[in-house]
Amino acid sequence: MLANNFKKSLLALNVGLVLTGASVTGFAYAEEQGSQVKEDVEVIEVRGIRRSLEASLNTKRFANSVVDAVSAEDVGKFPDSDVGEALGRIPGVAVGRQFGQGQQVSIRGTSAQLTSTLLNGHTVASTGWYDQQSIDRSFNYTLLPPELIGGIDVYKSSQANIVEGGIGGTVIVKTRKPLELDANTAFAGIKADYGSVSEETDPSVTGLYSWKNDDETFGVLGSVAYAETNYQRNGIESLVGWGDIAPTTFQQARERTAVNVAFQYAPSENLEFGLNLMSLDLEADNVNTSIFMMFPDDKTAACEALNLQGTCVLYRRGASDELSAWAQTWARVASMSSDTVDFTFKYQAEQFTVSGRFGSTKSEGGTDLTSNYGTWIGQPADFAGLYDMRGDVINIDIAKTAWEGSDFQTKLEPAGWSLKKQPNTDEEQYAQIDFEIPVEAGIFTKIYTGFRWADHDVKQETIPAVLAASITAYDASKYYSGTVSSGAGLTLPEAIHSAMITDAWAAIAGFDTNNTTYKAGYGTINEENIAVYAMADFQTENARGNIGIRYVATDASSDYYGFQSNGEYENTLSTDSGDYNEVLPSVNIAYDLAENVILRFAASHAIARPNYADMFSASSLAGYNDDVAGNEVLKKGNVGLKPFKSEQFDVGIEYYFGGDGMFSATYFEKDIKTFTTTEQQLGQSIGIVDPRSGVDSWTLATMVNGTGGEIKGVELQLQDGFDNGFGYQVNYTFADGTAPAENYPDRIPVFSDSSRHTVNLVGYYEADDYSVRLAYNWRSEYMVREEPGFYGNREHQDYGTLDLSANYDVNEYITLTFEAVNLTEEDSIQIGRAPQNAEVKPELKLGYPAWSFEGEARYKVGVNFRF
Repeated sequence: MLANNFKKSLLALNVGLVLTGASVTGFAYAEEQGSQVKEDVEVIEVRGIRRSLEASLNTKRFANSVVDAVSAEDVGKFPDSDVGEALGRIPGVAVGRQFGQGQQVSIRGTSAQLTSTLLNGHTVASTGWYDQQSIDRSFNYTLLPPELIGGIDVYKSSQANIVEGGIGGTVIVKTRKPLELDANTAFAGIKADYGSVSEETDPSVTGLYSWKNDDETFGVLGSVAYAETNYQRNGIESLVGWGDIAPTTFQQARERTAVNVAFQYAPSENLEFGLNLMSLDLEADNVNTSIFMMFPDDKTAACEALNLQGTCVLYRRGASDELSAWAQTWARVASMSSDTVDFTFKYQAEQFTVSGRFGSTKSEGGTDLTSNYGTWIGQPADFAGLYDMRGDVINIDIAKTAWEGSDFQTKLEPAGWSLKKQPNTDEEQYAQIDFEIPVEAGIFTKIYTGFRWADHDVKQETIPAVLAASITAYDASKYYSGTVSSGAGLTLPEAIHSAMITDAWAAIAGFDTNNTTYKAGYGTINEENIAVYAMADFQTENARGNIGIRYVATDASSDYYGFQSNGEYENTLSTDSGDYNEVLPSVNIAYDLAENVILRFAASHAIARPNYADMFSASSLAGYNDDVAGNEVLKKGNVGLKPFKSEQFDVGIEYYFGGDGMFSATYFEKDIKTFTTTEQQLGQSIGIVDPRSGVDSWTLATMVNGTGGEIKGVELQLQDGFDNGFGYQVNYTFADGTAPAENYPDRIPVFSDSSRHTVNLVGYYEADDYSVRLAYNWRSEYMVREEPGFYGNREHQDYGTLDLSANYDVNEYITLTFEAVNLTEEDSIQIGRAPQNAEVKPELKLGYPAWSFEGEARYKVGVNFRF
């Protein structure tokens, strides 16, 4: 595996050097959406990759803060087919791809949960579609099609007039405005998307139209994007505590619809109004089919190798063993949506400018129905062979590797214990007002001040089904048709999602909101945030920047059903409350050492609020009454958690040698004073016997404030373009993020999602009517933490992707496109890294191969029309 990864890295490096690669970041001008403050920046018309690169450097060079950017080269020409992938090209930014797409981003070695995402300067509600993932504050970029985006700013240093919430950094996603485009700008695009694992070809269509009147005082823009994706993830999952390893196939039918409508009205040069409506929707129905290959309880005779904790890592199963295997499919109806209404205004008087916004954002997500179908499959002799867990990936060499519906031993029906729905909601109302006042007071040139209010509500529920009087079992042929590829080279029966869901609904007479499962899974959070800030720009002959302070006050409360010592829940809701306030100073300085050399310094206090999943005061039961013994967890949240708080600074130097040439080096530190962590106790009796395992033995997990940690690192960036059409960008980030081991049940003293090394190599060639771009992104190993959830805490091995994009302009109106993502089909390998004494499951310790998923390449061919 290491040799294979090394060869892939060499391949990407050699190709990148041949192309002498380059970045595609850039903006036509720097605009801070959070306060509607435009920097004094030369405007560059963005046309083509090289012009986009020049605009990027223009933004970075003249900004007061530490800022990087990604830009659409033109309407409909975002540099990547995935917003998360595009962000991953920026120095210091690493992307997580749990389900094949860039979902979440971490900045400078911090967890993705410490990254703040703003839409046009305001928060945007986001939930998830997967019932095995907790509710956090990170934005799921799967929702956001790149065709709707005009650009993205990434602020790596804090400043007082930007909404608080990002210790790692703040990502500001910008949509387009009608008065900024030519009247009657029109765009349409269509693509075909092929996946190498799913072997399906899927369509996507995009359209945009922007109009404004002759006086350019009123404009309307409408854009829409629709995409279907048949995603398939083949892998092997480990459940050592239950004595299993499970080849697994996850299949998901995604339908993503995004609509954006923007209005602008400027009745005079001094007055402007705006209304932006954004609707994002993802239908994410899925099935997850596994064969659990069980080992007999007495494995000593057949086990040929043990690791240090006594877990078998080389098991030889004989043909005479009594057990066969358990096969099952989870079928889910899942979705998530995000809808935002944002109204803005701006008035410019002679002595001041006042601007503001108010609006609401709401997200709904989760599962509308979860069901499970399972029974025994095959004969014991079918599973005879060797199971080798000594490497990073489990190798399976058994007698039978291809399975069909006819191999099921009994009829199938929806398991009553599995039938439930788990809806989540996330909603915020907000209002903000900002003032800009030009001054002539020594070195100070402008004063900013403002106020922001936000009221945020989050709700989670787990609602079990009331079963019908009778449930009919059917032959497997009703629920499975044909076969599908899986992990370890196996072939599994292919589940029919519609048939399983239809019969799951038929087995349900209603839903019960008055039982233990519902009360355990119910929780609400209300969070009211108030912020006031003051900031001043300053300018001298060789220096410029800003200095400011932001005051933040938060009141939070959580409704829940209290857990009693007898194992029952109370019948009435209780409420816990908490509050905190923070003073957040910041300073940003850019000093011109020479005409083309800038020395930068930034220092600030920053906060990131604790995750919602950690704040629910409910004592929730995880792993209760499912099909996995030993994973029962009673988790107690804490609405009184304090925010993560960091004292941080940057110092860097930038050398600009030409319109699109630049070298920069930055050193950064983040000293995180407060932290959220989990206290765990294993094997505790709480008065509840799990129906599936038959025992009362639980892990008690309580959320508390920890002691923080420290991140130190270096960012290096080099890019240039040449007159012959070639260009390149290389950037490297080193981030050493350490946190006290006691903060984590796995006892690994590093931050979540933090890769020590991140590398980007991007190259392009651009001619008059065509362009080619090759991009390689690599990150070293990092910890993924979902404890006490099903997947737990594990180490994701180093991961690199090689992507290719090409465009050919048939004429000024028509462009042909080609994209290839993850050409090397890099696998996702996740191992248990915890030491032997850690309070985690056996498969999460001592290098055991916990999870592995086959990499998929995706190929897209399209045509774009512009008018």
